Amino acid sequence: MFSPIEIPYGCVMLFNVVDLKEGVKVEDVELVLGQMCNVVKNNYGDDNGGFIGGQVYKNAGFISEEGSVESDSANKRIQQNMGDIVIVTYWQSFEQHEKSHADALFKEHFSHLADFCDATFEVGYEMLWQGVPE
Repeated sequence: MFSPIEIPYGCVMLFNVVDLKEGVKVEDVELVLGQMCNVVKNNYGDDNGGFIGGQVYKNAGFISEEGSVESDSANKRIQQNMGDIVIVTYWQSFEQHEKSHADALFKEHFSHLADFCDATFEVGYEMLWQGVPE
């Protein structure tokens, strides 16, 4: 469950920002989130399903001044898009991701998480580079 993951070059990454309703804490959704992630891991993790691995992060509230270029519009966008949780998943293809998320089993579990949310949005990225220290 907490093992390191290896991300193969050429995969796609989906970045899902989860904005919880006012008064809902991360602790309130941990079980629902864990169940949803377990469904993905156990049901879509073969070559046919395309799931490679994933990670869940809670917002710690820090923004890197050293890694940020500031402008009024960028600052507004960052403030608007800072969710409480992000779910990062890696897939062999975007099509496999979409097929898994259209499946009734996933939709059932995702709807339980959505009950606690004001909004979620998921943005896909194609890998351009990866590396490790030599």
